[in-house]
Amino acid sequence: MKSDNKTQTVKPNTLTLGYDLDSWHNYGIKIPVTSDLSPATNSHMLINGMSGGGKSYALMGYFSKLVLAQHNEAYLPNFSSEYYFSDYKADDSFSHLRGLPRYKSFKHTRENLDLVYSCLNARLSGEDKTRHPITLIWDEYMADMLALITEDKKNATATMSKISEILLMGRSMGIRLISSMQRPDAIAFPVGSRLNYGIVIVLGAVVRSIYEMLMPDHLDQIKGRQFERGEGVVLLQGSELHFIKIPEYGNFENVKQLCIQALS
Repeated sequence: MKSDNKTQTVKPNTLTLGYDLDSWHNYGIKIPVTSDLSPATNSHMLINGMSGGGKSYALMGYFSKLVLAQHNEAYLPNFSSEYYFSDYKADDSFSHLRGLPRYKSFKHTRENLDLVYSCLNARLSGEDKTRHPITLIWDEYMADMLALITEDKKNATATMSKISEILLMGRSMGIRLISSMQRPDAIAFPVGSRLNYGIVIVLGAVVRSIYEMLMPDHLDQIKGRQFERGEGVVLLQGSELHFIKIPEYGNFENVKQLCIQALS
């Protein structure tokens, strides 16, 4: 069917995760799949998929959309947001972020975690009364933790414990974690902390075991589906399943500039 290029509007203070895949392909209608960004909703995000599935592209897009959404004056009249970007493999997809104050790579990624974790403790103790959003974005988190487990198991345990606390306590304190990886194996998510992501995304062609780990109650709905780069599945709050399409940005340089400004 010929596309009419119709796009539905998005409510303020929400993050567009993509567009409904079937409506996009079958009718040319762009129906946004969104998540609320207020502390009332769990917006910790877990992005998964094998190499080539579009994770890095999606991550940059979500980062820029988050910056735009959280700088809405009606939502944040008195505070600015804080962003931290940990890039374990120093991926070329994020080369434009290198050298920025809140960008860390390789063995320095945990410096960002320590800063965000300190903010969480300050808010929990009452020392910090503010609640402006603080977001830690961690690309290739799984690879980072596996390397750390091999190198220093005690330090790895302490690091994963901090991640667990952020996932468990961060939402009401205005602190969000966005993690990107290929396979979210339980070894890097102690005591079931993997279940504390409110937004779970799987992109591209992946092995069935990833769905089994993240969406075991929805395997029948996913069975037989084939996804190209930038297409996949979103599970919201552990129950609401969507199939999405992430389109290409008309001007990706604008996306990059927003992210650069946020980390400067």
